[in-house]
Amino acid sequence: MVFSIAIRLDFINMTCSVNNYHFALKSELVKKAMEKVGNPNILINIISRRVRQLNGAGGGSSRPLISDTTGLGLGDVALIELIEDKLGYDVPEPVAAIRPSPKKRKKH
Repeated sequence: MVFSIAIRLDFINMTCSVNNYHFALKSELVKKAMEKVGNPNILINIISRRVRQLNGAGGGSSRPLISDTTGLGLGDVALIELIEDKLGYDVPEPVAAIRPSPKKRKKH
């Protein structure tokens, strides 16, 4: 399911400058990250895990890997870390499911 919203913003300048990146909207971060990862499901898993790390969940605290985080949410920080190759990930090879053979029933 895909949602799209069209808003006319002629009178508002919505630019964001972070670490020499100039983004018209925060959705540009997602587009650039998607170019790196390729699979939206994997991208969601990577970003959500990094946001949990930055949020301090699980008892351990983690600092952002980028220097300037002013005005950014944790999701934006995680996306920029991924775009700048400061955040790595591994995708395991898919494994075929092994189905058990059906048991033979005794005939009475």
